[in-house]
Amino acid sequence: MDENEWLAQRFEEQRPRLRAVAYRMLGSLAEADEAVQDAYLRLSRAGTEGVENLAGWLTTIVARVCLNVLQARKSRPERPTGLRMPEPIVTPEDADPEQDVLLADSVGLALLVVLDTLSPDERIAFVLHDLFDLPFEEIAPMVGRSPTAARQLASRARKRVQGAAAPPDADRARQREIVDAFFAAGRAGDFDALVRVLHPDVVLRSDVPKIGEVRGARRVARMARLGAQQSGSALVLPVLVNGAAGVLVVENGRVTTLMSFRVLGGKIVEIDVITDAQRLGRIDVGSLTR
Repeated sequence: MDENEWLAQRFEEQRPRLRAVAYRMLGSLAEADEAVQDAYLRLSRAGTEGVENLAGWLTTIVARVCLNVLQARKSRPERPTGLRMPEPIVTPEDADPEQDVLLADSVGLALLVVLDTLSPDERIAFVLHDLFDLPFEEIAPMVGRSPTAARQLASRARKRVQGAAAPPDADRARQREIVDAFFAAGRAGDFDALVRVLHPDVVLRSDVPKIGEVRGARRVARMARLGAQQSGSALVLPVLVNGAAGVLVVENGRVTTLMSFRVLGGKIVEIDVITDAQRLGRIDVGSLTR
């Protein structure tokens, strides 16, 4: 085995973890894959001379690539198209998210949405330290700060994401039961039943500009009842979205909406709604129904 083959093999061993790091950084599978590929190209050019910890070196490269992407996002004017929603990972209901490196640590859409509100440096520090256990001494050079300052960045981020980082109820069958009750109440037009399955402070986030973010059980229930009336005979396909209960709404054979639910204590506390046709068009419905 020559050196190039050896490097390629070592890199492939690290790819799942590097992709998981980049996905948490960027909330986009396509951008995560680009960042990982960039790291491979740099490895191919530079080789491993002087590199004592290949996994750490590659993580640093991916983190710096992601930091550049995040900084570029912040420098662009906000798009007038509603909330920027992360890219979901949609899997069949019988999938086991715990076996997927990309979905480990309950990286739900809610957490990714909140991560997107952080500054690039805060996001890097939090993701690398709290989700991947990198010491602040290694994170500090990436963000151009001292280890103490990097620790403060992560601490500020931790306070922001505290609620969103809490994992949903572990019983996925119970999650599905609550989500099914939500849709049954919506189809029946039963406002009180809708309110009962929603946490009083539930938040609904949507990439639809005129919706954006809606808070409160009664406001969300009114929206859900109206949405059920408008969707009529649409097929509601149960799936897992980033490892938690979710649905795809399919009309005339086309996915029109993805909804992700976070259930805590038997109540729906967060609903994330994606309607972007480009993102939904990449979902292979056939692979989810076999």
